[in-house]
Amino acid sequence: MEGEQTADLIRAQLRRIRTAAGLSQEELGRRANYSASTISAVETGTRPLDKPYVKRMDEVLDTGGLFESLLRMAERDGQPSWFRPWLEAERNAKQLRYFNPTLVPGLLQTENYARTVLRFDDTKPEEDVERQVAARLERQEILVREHPPQVVAVIDESALRRTDATMGEQLAHLLRMAELPHVHLHAIPSYTGLHVGLSGPLALARSTDGGWVGHLENQLSGLVTDSEDEMATLLERWEGVRGLALPRDLSLALLKEVESQHGPQ
Repeated sequence: MEGEQTADLIRAQLRRIRTAAGLSQEELGRRANYSASTISAVETGTRPLDKPYVKRMDEVLDTGGLFESLLRMAERDGQPSWFRPWLEAERNAKQLRYFNPTLVPGLLQTENYARTVLRFDDTKPEEDVERQVAARLERQEILVREHPPQVVAVIDESALRRTDATMGEQLAHLLRMAELPHVHLHAIPSYTGLHVGLSGPLALARSTDGGWVGHLENQLSGLVTDSEDEMATLLERWEGVRGLALPRDLSLALLKEVESQHGPQ
């Protein structure tokens, strides 16, 4: 896989630059505040790469952010080929629309919630899970950049009332995200009953030139489309679920009520 090849490149460059600097694993560990065994485990691939580690290596080895850049490449390359056009659309969007009837949308997930979701496939190696968690968190940086997109997310109330251990933290995070002026959260109340959105999640991205891209997921893979006819249908579906959702203030009141049932975070 391309993501694994890029991760191997990062490890090779970590070893090369450390050696070129005349540093043993023990000495680099002392300077970076990591144990020599951790340095060795990363370089041999028995410990997953993560953003705090590579950021610290960039600082100690004075690489100008090389390892962080390579890690972002590895995270993108590790995504399925069908998903990459959506990542590009999401990253460059002026407006984003998300609906999910069963889960919190990925752009608004906490690390622990994302890890739980990505572990649904219990055959997936732990390193792959951690790489995908890191990639999902990296996507969320668009929410706090200098010129963020407008984000409107509609979530079914049933997704908010899950009783998993991660939900209290997740609900608190949603409330924090809702404080951002460009993030609008809406909930479809459970008394709505059956509705068109129960057919499945959807995501929409509008570029600066006004064009739309849609993203749909299923159990096996997903679909990214910019077909005029398909986008017309998806925009109609979006208007359908958005019209069923509570206004922003009532949605936040519902979120706070559900979050309070989980106790203080």
